Amino acid sequence: MSARNSQASKAAARERLRQERERQAKKEKTRRQLVVIGSTIVVLAIAGGVGYAVMQANKPSHWESAKDEKNVTAPKNTSGENGTTVVIGKASAKKTLELYEDSRCPICANFEQALGPTVKKDIDAGKYKLKYIGATFIDNADSGEGSKNALSALGAALDVSPEAFTEYKAALYSAKWHPKETDDKFAKDSYLLEVADTIPALKSNAEFKKNVENGTFDAWAMRMSDAFGKSGVEGTPTLKMNGKKVTAEGTDNPPMTVEQYNAALAKALQG
Repeated sequence: MSARNSQASKAAARERLRQERERQAKKEKTRRQLVVIGSTIVVLAIAGGVGYAVMQANKPSHWESAKDEKNVTAPKNTSGENGTTVVIGKASAKKTLELYEDSRCPICANFEQALGPTVKKDIDAGKYKLKYIGATFIDNADSGEGSKNALSALGAALDVSPEAFTEYKAALYSAKWHPKETDDKFAKDSYLLEVADTIPALKSNAEFKKNVENGTFDAWAMRMSDAFGKSGVEGTPTLKMNGKKVTAEGTDNPPMTVEQYNAALAKALQG
């Protein structure tokens, strides 16, 4: 082989080597770029996922949203701002008994089971009217929803009639249907509707059922809960007449027997 051919072969070999190195360099550069792009996508995806999770965590709950609703649908048979004044009884009755209750309250259930018929008899006789103020503080204590949901369902019953409201409230507090305080059964619409099926005016009532399931009166229930919070009352059941608590003689507790109740109301009606 001549020297000239040898030099040409070496030059060609060097050129091939250079081209190969350039290809390898480009390939490595492309690989690094893809790694960076992939890493960026992963980071963005993680950031997006975290952001979405944070957003969902900070998103107001249904009941918080209901509390902030500006347009409140109040049940029929109510009055006052946002329909939070609920008065049951004859318009001719001169006195008004205020009754503060939480639907999940076990003592309220005891009160209603022992004295509900007596209260109803007095209201029907026109001795006094009953002003009902619903509370939801038990939900707040255990992050439940039953007090609020039951209050909304009571609003749906009140929308049917005051009589349906009274009968439904009695059923919710009855020994058969009232759950333990730790059992948030009232959070389930299906359970509230099951109880309602025992009330003739509510059984198979499509409008009542729709209002319960759609939460028509959820915002109203939250306004009622606010009214309780502003009342200064700290526990349930609480009874008031003429701005004064109605209590069992010699105690600061509500009357829990018919005898205690009749004695306390006789005194309150004279005041």
